[in-house]
Amino acid sequence: MKNTALTQTHAALGAKMVPFAGYNMPVSYEGVNIEHETVRKSVGVFDVSHMGEFLIEGPNALDLIQKVSANDATKLSVGKAQYSYLPNENGGVVDDLIIYKIKDETYLLVVNASNIEKDWNHILKYNEAIGAEMRDLSDNYSLLAIQGPKAVEAMQSLSSHDLSAIKFYNFLVGDFAGIEHVIISATGYTGSGGFEIYCKNSEVKQVWDKVLEAGANFGIKPIGLAARDTLRLEMGYCLYGNDIDDNTSPLEAGLGWVTKFTKDFVNSEALEKEKAHGLERKLIAFELDGRGIPRHDYDIVDGQGKKIGVVTSGTMSPSLSKGIGLGYVPKIFSEVGSKINIQIRKNAIPATVIKLPFYKS
Repeated sequence: MKNTALTQTHAALGAKMVPFAGYNMPVSYEGVNIEHETVRKSVGVFDVSHMGEFLIEGPNALDLIQKVSANDATKLSVGKAQYSYLPNENGGVVDDLIIYKIKDETYLLVVNASNIEKDWNHILKYNEAIGAEMRDLSDNYSLLAIQGPKAVEAMQSLSSHDLSAIKFYNFLVGDFAGIEHVIISATGYTGSGGFEIYCKNSEVKQVWDKVLEAGANFGIKPIGLAARDTLRLEMGYCLYGNDIDDNTSPLEAGLGWVTKFTKDFVNSEALEKEKAHGLERKLIAFELDGRGIPRHDYDIVDGQGKKIGVVTSGTMSPSLSKGIGLGYVPKIFSEVGSKINIQIRKNAIPATVIKLPFYKS
């Protein structure tokens, strides 16, 4: 089990620690509902240092990224980030990721913790013919997500840069919390605004302490992975391993918007044919009409009780106080307003297909 540079800090704060993607991670401190509400209404800080970071450099860096990722990285300029995914050769998804253009011929790829080795080997395989410079920085860097509507105001005293000027999916490299040359990125997976801070492991304790100090008057709290999951689900953001994986179609998962057929990439020809042929099933969002909590792997059934799909992510939404979830169903059941049922033990609970996001600020 790996530790992040802040594992002892979390333990000292009384966090409940659990194994996650091979790391010892804080799942909660005070409880998921309190932590969730903190991020929706004020500001919270997550340690997500288990995420992986790859540096792709050199004159062939863009060629490699264009080959292995589905989105069009030529649209990136320095200081911009892009959501994308790595398609595999069989119509599935190796991983979803964020690509940062640090400078000309230098890109940072941020990947999911559980997929670091798999992603590295996949990209390396295609790099044999392309010859970009690749470095795995995952074990040397930490990542904090400072999320919530008060994040900018609470953190402004820690940087000489105007944090409010950093637009969504933009970033800068500058000073933060007394450390020079950290990445301050207006990304995040909660839907409540804020930043992600990338720094060296040796620097993250100082950054963490100063973030909590600066945010004290704004009610900042440390937030665990359980609330991170409920926050992302309320926005309908996919979680790798649940909603997308090696066997799920990115087009069925709703990732067509980051699939650019204007270039050649891994399995692009087959994905283009799939799009032209029409999708057989789709990832839908649903709200329960009755009481209950939908969970991962629960069956989705039609009015006659016949299984038509499976829940990929589900929870009791802290913001909406109702059961919400994602799942794959045949296209005929995917229209907004469609009626489905979620099999919760012996009961088929009625649910309605809705348009994302669940949570609207």
